Amino acid sequence: MIRFNQVHKRYPGGYHALKNVSFQIAKGEMTFLTGHSGAGKSTLLKLIAAIERPNLGSVLVNNQNVGALKERALPYLRRNLGIIFQDHKLLFDRNAFDNVLLPLQICGFDYRESHKRVRAALDKVGLLKREKSNPVALSGGEQQRLCIARAIVNRPSILLADEPTGNLDAEYAQEIMAIFKSFHQVGVTLLISTHDTSVLQDTKVRILALRQGELQ
Repeated sequence: MIRFNQVHKRYPGGYHALKNVSFQIAKGEMTFLTGHSGAGKSTLLKLIAAIERPNLGSVLVNNQNVGALKERALPYLRRNLGIIFQDHKLLFDRNAFDNVLLPLQICGFDYRESHKRVRAALDKVGLLKREKSNPVALSGGEQQRLCIARAIVNRPSILLADEPTGNLDAEYAQEIMAIFKSFHQVGVTLLISTHDTSVLQDTKVRILALRQGELQ
């Protein structure tokens, strides 16, 4: 499902974000990516989504070498990916419903199917009653759940989350982790980056640990 083979990522100026990283995540597996701030977690997730490209090595998603994909092929790759960014990237001039609707509009879904999917996604994260609220009226935990709804509305087979509990208190963090576990139970492949080791308690999943760009 996801395979890194001796991947290096170096940025202009000589900063080496990832060094010789190799691992494999099977279909339906839930994996945590840990490490200090600046360890390379965000870079690794961006390589999977082809937001960044490796300097050396290969990144395969569903047997596709995503680092070699042409720009016109990227929308097809990303239809199978749900991505939850660290900085939310919510649109504050649109309500919750329209924030979740946007990916479906971009993909050309018809009105009836897209509205059905949006309400199902909002219901999944407990925000159906807030569908007309603007993001600014939502709490931090609700904004994070809105990001999750937007990421899953396409019903992706792979879900990537970059520090999804980083700015939340312990109660909200556990709520978010419970949502991810429910996706895992229905066969979604998850890769979740975090530096918050408390969310790893009582979890029996694989952990990939990064330190200064290298897997430990």
